Amino acid sequence: MKRRKVGNLLGLAVLSVVSERPMHPYEMATVLKERGKDEDLPIKWGSLYTVVANLEKHGFVEAVGSVKDGGRPERTVYRITPAGRAEFEDWVRELVGTLDPEPPRFRSGLSLIGVLGPDQAISKLRERLARLDERAGKQRAVLEQLRPLMPRIFLIEVEYDIAMTEAEARWVRGFLDELTSGTLPGIDAWRRFYETGELPDDFGELVEK
Repeated sequence: MKRRKVGNLLGLAVLSVVSERPMHPYEMATVLKERGKDEDLPIKWGSLYTVVANLEKHGFVEAVGSVKDGGRPERTVYRITPAGRAEFEDWVRELVGTLDPEPPRFRSGLSLIGVLGPDQAISKLRERLARLDERAGKQRAVLEQLRPLMPRIFLIEVEYDIAMTEAEARWVRGFLDELTSGTLPGIDAWRRFYETGELPDDFGELVEK
């Protein structure tokens, strides 16, 4: 992954909205929240003004004026610069074309699931599956609400979310079936190891089957 002058993904979100029209930071936050971008990106709203200042420092946005609404403080309006548009496009190209170097947290947990024993693993995986099914339902509902409002190209991240959630749910459901039916190779040796803390004589079946 490229080292960027402004690496906070909130910076990418800011560039995305000011690429449409000049905005002040409060409007940026409002538009991003309305579009659910806080669901797509790890946004920390308290960093917004710092991120905007860093984007301006590196020439990606520039101040073009200010507005004042009622008794509120004057707000600086920013627009994207040619350098900012180039950075925005390059950043998106990188995100689309480059594999994430960080392993998902769930994968890290799976790599150590043996410490739980089969029964705890079944219980926690059932919890996860219920949450995945609930998440997929909410994601499908959001997609149906948004479809009449905007072209599909602006909804593909929601389609991706649904596909990834449903794919994970299918995998977890299949793994659970193996655990609950006792067909997972080595499950009895795994259970004895968890209960006694000692490797049973037949523990080799965990790697042989």
